[in-house]
Amino acid sequence: MDKKSVKNKIKRLRAAINHYRYVYHVLDREEISSEALDSLKKELFDLETRFPSLITADSPTQRIGSRPLKKFKKIKRDTPMLSLNDAFSSGDIISWIKRIKKIIPDEQLDFYCEYKIDGLAFQVDYIDGVFAIGSTRGDGIIGEDVTENLKTIESLPLKIREKRAVMEDIRDMSREIKDIVAQFYNGKLSIRGEAFISRDNFKKINETRKKNGLTLFANTRNITAGSIRQLDSKVAAARKLDAFIYDLVGCDKIISHSYRHKLLKILGFKINPYSRECHSIDEIVSFREECKERRDSLGYDIDGIVVLVNNNNLFNRLGVVGKAPRGAIAFKLGLKQTTTRVKNIEVQIGRTGILTPVANLDPVDLGGVTISRATLHNYGELERLGVMIGDTVIIGRAGDVIPDIIGVVHKMRDGKEKKIIIPSRCPSCGEGINREEKGSLIIRCNNPNCLDKKKRIFTHFISRKIFDISGLGGRVIEKLIDNNKVSDPADIFSLKIEDFLDLDGFANKMAENALNSILSSKKIEMNRFIQSFNIKNVGKETATLLASNFKNPEDIMSTSLEELISIKDIGEITARNIYEWFRNKDNIKFLRKLREAGIEIIDEKKGTTLAGKKFLITGTLPSLSRDVIKKKIRLMGGKVLESVSSKIDYIIVGKNPGSKLNRAKRLKIEELSEADFLKMIDSK
Repeated sequence: MDKKSVKNKIKRLRAAINHYRYVYHVLDREEISSEALDSLKKELFDLETRFPSLITADSPTQRIGSRPLKKFKKIKRDTPMLSLNDAFSSGDIISWIKRIKKIIPDEQLDFYCEYKIDGLAFQVDYIDGVFAIGSTRGDGIIGEDVTENLKTIESLPLKIREKRAVMEDIRDMSREIKDIVAQFYNGKLSIRGEAFISRDNFKKINETRKKNGLTLFANTRNITAGSIRQLDSKVAAARKLDAFIYDLVGCDKIISHSYRHKLLKILGFKINPYSRECHSIDEIVSFREECKERRDSLGYDIDGIVVLVNNNNLFNRLGVVGKAPRGAIAFKLGLKQTTTRVKNIEVQIGRTGILTPVANLDPVDLGGVTISRATLHNYGELERLGVMIGDTVIIGRAGDVIPDIIGVVHKMRDGKEKKIIIPSRCPSCGEGINREEKGSLIIRCNNPNCLDKKKRIFTHFISRKIFDISGLGGRVIEKLIDNNKVSDPADIFSLKIEDFLDLDGFANKMAENALNSILSSKKIEMNRFIQSFNIKNVGKETATLLASNFKNPEDIMSTSLEELISIKDIGEITARNIYEWFRNKDNIKFLRKLREAGIEIIDEKKGTTLAGKKFLITGTLPSLSRDVIKKKIRLMGGKVLESVSSKIDYIIVGKNPGSKLNRAKRLKIEELSEADFLKMIDSK
């Protein structure tokens, strides 16, 4: 990218960031998420780092926030509340350390790591040990006086601990520390922290607002900011906010940040219990991984960790770059939302024939995964969002699914974007398509022989949530179809070893594994069996309803349309789709082929013995393969997770288990051997 292009990109980034910051800080609204805004800021920061001659005084990287609202009295502080630059990977942390080592090359660096609470930063000044003034961050130098609202936070002391008790607790500390602490009782003490609301309180407030027909709060950070900035402190009090304190302002003679935390706790302030010293990059990364594992079990929201140079003398020597200290950085947990550019749109044909526009993107990291594609769901959604090729878009990712395009950053447009054309024919088979207006524009290919549609049907059939045939994958299925080895999914159960050996790249062992996987997949629960049929509008919930009313598919086949409609929660349209599917000659033939192949429906009671239990497998098991163990767990209603977290009930341990076992021990997860597990399921 040449300098002129960079200059134009920086100009658009600054305009977009300034707009969204103004809307949030001044107008009390949020048009895009803080994560998406962080992504734009990171992109601007990286460009300005590469081209420092393009940095100007009015760049968003050179200031913290927009001017405060005029609803509150303004408070000017002597020591600014600085922001933090972001890191999203261990590589970013390595680069940060390299940058600061250039300034202090001969110094040994140790770090202090703490959770980055997703709330609202504030400062409180205590005069002679008594709560005097509380203020928001504002623009760093000038904040807003929110004293009465902060006083409603019960975890914030209105008076620091009695001097006698504090001096007793620091009796073994140096005379210099004792003198510093003594001054807090006859002078000024300033602390900084993060106000937040618990997830439980957030949920209760939104439930009440929903009952009253009010707009719901989007997230815990929004409600915290809104509560602290209420003119009526009774509103803030009703929200039951909480706070963690993370810094003593000034006090340069205190040698380390960790020591400041120790003193804060002695003085009576609530600090986060998970903070700790780290002495290497590996320890920082390990702390972040533990934070990620613990994240869902916390009663409050976090969006990363803060890493600081622990030695305060070194921290001060490193100074400030822009409006951020060089000696600290925010190590984010992996974005749930970020921004990137749409390169082009391709069309994906689903198993029911629906055409889905999928955006190819400039690769971007999201939640620790490099993302290069995102779905637009349907053409109605594409029209609603107004996405164009070349747009900067916000993408979000929940779980291990293809990300969604959430919105367009319109202020990043430069006029070169191209409109997306809705296809008039199926891009796979060339047949005409049907347009369906059902609340949103749906485009469907109804050609039963459409190759892409057929491949999707097979992929769905062998997927984990249906027959769970782990020995086959999408590419193998494509080869089987392309080589005329299968015409419908029922043919999978008639495959022989020679059929696999005829395919390019297949050896004896691979073929044997594929066949063994097919043979072990012939037992299936009724609801999953029904889902394998690809009946229009019949997903997991409807399949479960049918499974609770019928013992086998043949019973459904002999049921009248009126009886299907009478089943609670199955509507007339869905009932008609079910009725017609079971009377279609090709579908009856398909079902017969499955039965002749030996497909057996599992008793539903057997399928729930491990219901709700979550397992992790580590190491090499003595007799059973991981795939077999996983299948047993899933068939009995359990779930298999791939990483250690507090959600896991049991860890099945084999030979050479690795680091997962150590993390599981720290979380006190119950350990099982293969024999223990088999005994568990045999006894149920």
